[in-house]
This record gives sequence, structure tokens and C-alpha cells, in this order.
Amino acid sequence: MSLATNSTPPDVSVLVPAKDEAENLPEFVRLAREALLPLPYACELVIVDDGSHDATPRVLAELAAKHPFVRVVTHRAQRGIADALKSGADGARGRILVFYPADLQYLPADIPGLVAPILEGEADVVTGAKQGTYEKRFVSGVYNALCRWLFGVRVTDLNSVKAYRREVMDALPTRPDWHRFMVVIAAAQGFRLAERPVPLHPRRAGKTKFGLGRIPVGVLDLLSVWFQLRFGRKPMMFFGVAGALLFSLGLVVGGVALYLRFGPPRIGFRPLLDLIMVLVIAGVSLFGFGFVGEMVAGMREELRAVEREVERLRQQRES
Repeated sequence: MSLATNSTPPDVSVLVPAKDEAENLPEFVRLAREALLPLPYACELVIVDDGSHDATPRVLAELAAKHPFVRVVTHRAQRGIADALKSGADGARGRILVFYPADLQYLPADIPGLVAPILEGEADVVTGAKQGTYEKRFVSGVYNALCRWLFGVRVTDLNSVKAYRREVMDALPTRPDWHRFMVVIAAAQGFRLAERPVPLHPRRAGKTKFGLGRIPVGVLDLLSVWFQLRFGRKPMMFFGVAGALLFSLGLVVGGVALYLRFGPPRIGFRPLLDLIMVLVIAGVSLFGFGFVGEMVAGMREELRAVEREVERLRQQRES
């Protein structure tokens, strides 16, 4: 029997964020049991109630009492998928984690296909490529194209179900909505990627939690992730270069202003003086931001070194 119990630790933990999914959860657990029971490795479901207002808490209590392989984590208020995945990972026992929503648009029968490349040692992160027709296909295509262009990650679909080693989750910043960028952040840190096709089905019950208002937020998050991955460890490369260019341009404009005032033309041009002040002040300010950024980056690297040393000492004590 491959379903985990309290006395049988799992190899795979399926993290299931659920917000007002009372109608879908019983069927999801039934299908998950059918899909996971025949597997040669133990699995568990960790369902995260993300501040639901419907009957989800009652349904989850009944499912957890009936099925030993179901564990429940509860958020008192909605905190988003990124926090739900983090809370689920903290409560999970498996060395391989799988992100799978509870809305039945992805069926549990496809979970083994995502996990297989990790178990075989071929990848550290496996993302599902949505198959079939679905809403917001154009928006999803633009988002994936931008990610491939900005980050150079050759994966068809970055915002889908995923399987990944626990170390990937430990390395992911706990920022709202940054679970969408798990693949690009993992790739930047040297984790191996793979992709498997996953059919996408129409939602059976409930309402989608994603609207058009997510698009501008997603674009800003995309730029933020790109900036941090590109310049997070060397902020002076961005602020210093931009500051130097503006300061140099201010010097050039200052030379032109001096020539116009004291050279043969003998004319003054007041707007040039304002432009000089703006360029020089902006250049010096950006340089200052660069220095502060370098100090913050240095402190972050020192903190990571301390965390690695603490983890090494913990592993030595356990062994």
C-alpha cells in the first residue's frame, strides 16, 4: 500500500491549496486515492485551507478523519497560493513536493508522470505543460513568452502544476504570488528542469480565483523577479552604471552651458542649468543607492552563509 499514514512516512507530498473548494474536495481526494494507491512509493495529501468561507473546513475534517493519508493545514485568513505552499511544505513529510490545485482542472492521475523524472534522477523541478483549450490562453502565452525571453528558460508553461525537490521550496523567497516564478528562480540557482504534458479540464464546480486584475500585478512581479535575479547580488551594476551615465551627461551639458555663456556666443540658457542640476543630483543619488544595495547584498550573503552553517551543524548532530 503506497498511501502514507502516521506511522508510514511518505516519499511524495502533494500540496493542495484550497479556497472555497468544498464541492470539489471529496472528488479530488477520491481520485487522488485511486491514482496514488497503486504506486510503489508512499504518498500523502497536504490540503491547505486558505481562509475559506464555505463548508471547506467541515469537509476537510471529515476527509482527514476518513483517510489517514490526508493532512490538513488551516489559514485563518486568505494568504495566497505562495503562503499556502509554504505552510503545506512545513507540514509535509515527503522529500518530493507536488503543487496541485483542488479545482479538478488537473486530475490526480497525472501526478505520477510529474514525479517520475525526479525519482529517476533526471530533474529537480518538473513543470506541467497545459494541454487542451482553456480561458486566458492568450494571457498565459504572453506571460510564458516574456519569461522565456527575459530569463532564458526554455520551458513551454511556467504557470502550471509542478513537482520539485524539497530543497527547491527551501530556496524560494516567501513573497506573495512568487510561486509563479518558482521555475525561473530554480533555474537561476542551478536546479535541473523538465517538462511533462498535463491535460487541463474545465472546472466542475466553484469559481475561478483569477481575474484580469492579476495581469498588471503579474507584470510588475515579473519585472521585480528579473531585476533581483539580474542585479540582486551586484546592485552597483545597475545603479552605479545608470548613476555614472547621468553624472557624465550632466558634466557634458555643463560644458555646453559654459561654452554658451562665456564662449563666442555670449548667451545664457537658463533651462540648461536646471538640466545640469537634475542630471548630477540623479547620478549621485543612484550611485548612493548602489552603495546601499551593495551593503544589503553583502549582509544577505552573510546571512545565507550562517544558514548553511546552521544546517550543516544540524545534519551533523542528527547523524
